[in-house]
Amino acid sequence: MSSSQADSDDRIIRESGIDARIAIIVEPVLRGMRFRLVRVRLSGQHGLTLQIMAEREDGTMTVEDCEEVSRAISPALDVDDPIEKAYHLEVSSPGIDRPLVRTSDFVTWTGHLVKLETSVLITDRKRFKGKIAEADADGILLERDKAAYGEEPTVRIPFDAIVEAHLVLTDDLIREALSRDNRARKEAKKHRGDVDAAEETEAEK
Repeated sequence: MSSSQADSDDRIIRESGIDARIAIIVEPVLRGMRFRLVRVRLSGQHGLTLQIMAEREDGTMTVEDCEEVSRAISPALDVDDPIEKAYHLEVSSPGIDRPLVRTSDFVTWTGHLVKLETSVLITDRKRFKGKIAEADADGILLERDKAAYGEEPTVRIPFDAIVEAHLVLTDDLIREALSRDNRARKEAKKHRGDVDAAEETEAEK
């Protein structure tokens, strides 16, 4: 990924190999539509499936949004043709137990349970499960879910060491995710109403 492409994509957890090539193709298309790329994953399950996970800037993603994104990125993928074999394109929302790929994701979901994996050993481990106690520009403070004997109850994990992270489904997470989604949809509906009203006023002139 070039420096200009990296600057346009604020994710701290990115793809490698063919997935990274695909991300470079689809990310500018998504950005132009005011969507954010969450993750690209090419898998061999049920044939070859290309999953593009995306969301709007407010964190919402409807079925209609998925269809819109699919129609927009298909031509770009056809032109660059990064995948040699036939594949099925699947555009989806991040879901409630979503991957965390931006620093803002960790800040947003502070207080919730996560599973993550690091590229290097931190306190003799590479895999962690716990609640995000704090998140700043450099990393997170994780409250271990079940600290082993002799382990500190918290561990500081820098962002540049995290290779994968996702929320763990809990009742608290479901409640907050649904609440956030409802608020975002109400704000979006309110905004669309303001735009529609402005357009009607303009048309009456």
